[in-house]
Amino acid sequence: MSRWQELPAPLDQRVRQLVVQLRGMKDRSGLSLAALAARTAYSKSSWERYLNGKKLPPRDAVEALARLCGADPTRSLALHEVAAAAWQEAHRPAPETPAAPPPGHQEAPAADGPPAPEGPPAPDGRPASEAVPAPQRRVRTLVVAGLTAALLAAAVALLVLRPWQGAPAGQAGVSGASAGAFRPTPGQTFGCEVGRTEAGTLSAGHSRSVEAVLAGGVGGWEVVEAQCLLRHHGYDPGTVDGIVGERTMRAAKRLQAASGLPADGIVGPDTWKVLRR
Repeated sequence: MSRWQELPAPLDQRVRQLVVQLRGMKDRSGLSLAALAARTAYSKSSWERYLNGKKLPPRDAVEALARLCGADPTRSLALHEVAAAAWQEAHRPAPETPAAPPPGHQEAPAADGPPAPEGPPAPDGRPASEAVPAPQRRVRTLVVAGLTAALLAAAVALLVLRPWQGAPAGQAGVSGASAGAFRPTPGQTFGCEVGRTEAGTLSAGHSRSVEAVLAGGVGGWEVVEAQCLLRHHGYDPGTVDGIVGERTMRAAKRLQAASGLPADGIVGPDTWKVLRR
């Protein structure tokens, strides 16, 4: 097994998952970086940057590595698509901030131009600009802007929470402990109460996920759910702490091997299907 460098701390978790997958394939292949360079269109230094999180590998490089290792590239390419979006977000240039004017600078008066057209007259015949005093117009504008912002925030919240979808049959919702963002404290563990929903699938109540990709170092409620289900199936993941560590990966590998899946220790859609049975 290669002794890999520690990945950069700021590296996005989605990119980290892709790199962990590529490292695993490279280790299983037994190929050195020089051998990879000789058998692909990418240099040894390029592979060093890709596998240490210094640069996002191209899609073709991911596919080439998967095929060299005799693996189905579909899963790796799906991880690459997600990682590419994260990489683009992290490396998007910040908007330029206009330079502050020098001390004592005064804005030039606006050039004279044709008067702005008057609005429709008020009921008493006065022009619209005279019907409502300027301070009141400013207050009204601020109120309208505030209401618009509140409506947009409510719409975003509805799109994220999607309350109209409801919970899956037989599962009223995620348990209270799992309702918020995943913020564990050191040494914290979580309980496992596994049961079957009306649809017949297993659930521990921490997450409904059937597609999350969980690799080494990943944390979240999906990991808590997977650890509980691994334990329910008789594969000890160690402490149920919501973090994918070595024991969790070993438990996942044993489950995968017993189920005829590639034993890479990464929980993906196929492994979720087995866990939910």
